[in-house]
Amino acid sequence: MKEIMKSILKELGIFEKVKKIGDNLKWKIRCKKCITKKIKFENRMKNKEKVCFVLAGYKPFLYETIFKRLKEFVDGDIEVCILSSGIYSEELSEIAKQNDWSYLSQKRNNVALIQNTAIHLFQNAKYIYKLDEDIFITENYFKTLMKTMRECEKSGEYQVGFIAPTIPINGFGNLEILKRFNLVDVYTKKFERPLYAAGRNRMVENNPEVAKFFWGYENYLPSIDEMNTKVQADEFKYVACPIRFSIGAILFRREFWNDMKMFDVLKGTGMGSDENQICKYCMSKSKAIIISKNSIVGHLSFGKQNKTMEEYFKANKEIFDLKKR
Repeated sequence: MKEIMKSILKELGIFEKVKKIGDNLKWKIRCKKCITKKIKFENRMKNKEKVCFVLAGYKPFLYETIFKRLKEFVDGDIEVCILSSGIYSEELSEIAKQNDWSYLSQKRNNVALIQNTAIHLFQNAKYIYKLDEDIFITENYFKTLMKTMRECEKSGEYQVGFIAPTIPINGFGNLEILKRFNLVDVYTKKFERPLYAAGRNRMVENNPEVAKFFWGYENYLPSIDEMNTKVQADEFKYVACPIRFSIGAILFRREFWNDMKMFDVLKGTGMGSDENQICKYCMSKSKAIIISKNSIVGHLSFGKQNKTMEEYFKANKEIFDLKKR
């Protein structure tokens, strides 16, 4: 029956018009389910084509360092909006105000919902950078990811899903870092054989001593700023990630989000569901997860490492600050 109706509409010359009406209706229904109006939006929108969303609200001990880095390195053609899911923070509101950024908070704690809502609000944004509150960006982070996206789209061998930097405390990035700084054997002897593998069974996600190692403990590695300076000077290069990728720092096009039909909004906080969905979508639609080898950013830690790394951060803040060691 569906094919018959399709054939009739084509004969009448109205198939595309009817299809467009149907698609618009489906999108509106999806918006009602996946976007919320129960928000508080401190709107300082500039209507730029590039926006950086920072998911924050639960690690205030990082704010001074994280947002100092963001203020230092964000380019003038990018606007910033801080997002808080399930919480309103006076501190984040003030940080946004001082920097002329927007601040969006919502009553329900669901990370997919607030990202959908934010993207929907920033209608002019064609390029979306998303950062988690425990990501320490470095110099030229934004430019390098954008260059990587454009070069890959122009002359690469992949359809692009999203772009990310190299992240040491990451299932994929850990081995890239170890190879680049000739530490595979050292790491193997100290911890385990490194693999391109995400998961709580891997030490890079569960062992606090591994997190310290990647932050320069015992001086095996320099600071993230020094590492980033080194790879910025390397030959331009990127690599496709063949595993599930932790999406703490990514760049994607708005049309990718549109094609994905937004993030699914599941019950509860949806923590990790956005990551699961975007990685599955990339795989099913043959869209590559592209990792820049010319940008390194820091990630504080994963869940089982968090308590120890919070204490380590507070006791060794100079390691994480902009000033090189």
